[in-house]
Amino acid sequence: MNIDSIKNGIVIDHIQAKKGLEIYNALNLGELDCSVAIITNARSEKMGKKDIIKIDKNIDLNLDILGYLDSNITINIIKDDKRIEKYHVKLPKQITNIIKCQNPRCITSIERKLDQIFILSDEKKKKYRCKYCETLKED
Repeated sequence: MNIDSIKNGIVIDHIQAKKGLEIYNALNLGELDCSVAIITNARSEKMGKKDIIKIDKNIDLNLDILGYLDSNITINIIKDDKRIEKYHVKLPKQITNIIKCQNPRCITSIERKLDQIFILSDEKKKKYRCKYCETLKED
């Protein structure tokens, strides 16, 4: 299989295998007017298998979404066929409007315009709690 390299754009690398499509949808990459390639189950020495997303344009990425979905992701910024920047996403301490509180008594269930804010409560287990009612986000 041959996927062309990109001249200017972004490569989201080291995505956990089979999570590439979830990230594509969460970032609304289908709405872009440029080429986007999702490579699934690519061989990786470090991970065994991984997914990769190539975006043929420089865009602003929501790093909180990426960190929440997979905190092992790396972002490569490509300019003139060369990687000019590489950085790792981190598990965010707080996420806003990425997940919804499941507690029907939470204020966010009544006040629909209120932001859904979750605070990282256990970094090792990657667990988040609702800022308002402290309900634990279940997987």
